[in-house]
Amino acid sequence: MIENNKPIMILAIPGSLTATSSNLNILKAIAKIAAPNVVIDIFQGLDKLPHFNPEIKDPIPTVTYFKQRIKDADGVIFSTPEYAFGVPGVLKNALDWLVFTGELNEKPVAAISASPLYSGGDKALASLLLTLSALGTNMGTNSALSIADIKNKMSSSGAIIASETTSALQVILNDLVTRIVLGSPLI
Repeated sequence: MIENNKPIMILAIPGSLTATSSNLNILKAIAKIAAPNVVIDIFQGLDKLPHFNPEIKDPIPTVTYFKQRIKDADGVIFSTPEYAFGVPGVLKNALDWLVFTGELNEKPVAAISASPLYSGGDKALASLLLTLSALGTNMGTNSALSIADIKNKMSSSGAIIASETTSALQVILNDLVTRIVLGSPLI
């Protein structure tokens, strides 16, 4: 349960390393529509995580930092493109680092996939949701969103120009914040 005067801290993780990624721009758009007491902190650094290896026992600073950022967040929102019908390797690698340590266990999360294709990155979203489920996350009925034809829903500068997309992002954000405040999934 969040104290009334404490800001709600949401870690936003883009699944793409591209500076002009639509999925990064989606997270920036969510930050703009968030209430003043909701802080959206966009994580940069998935490319700094080494390849996951369960035999590594010594702490790795970049992995420790990533895990701590998730642990400190009240909730996490992912926005990812679809690569070869799946989640980009850099995002899957990051999630693999969390398998044995439980930072996402019972953590309220939301997942978005956006694609220029009319499928909206549905296969990446399905893959991400499967992984998030395996990690024991707290998800509800409005925790996932697939956005098709994203290039026609954004301006050349990356701003969302489609009102229905902004509305859908607001629903996802509201659901996540509600689950954070209530501490349980909305079913």
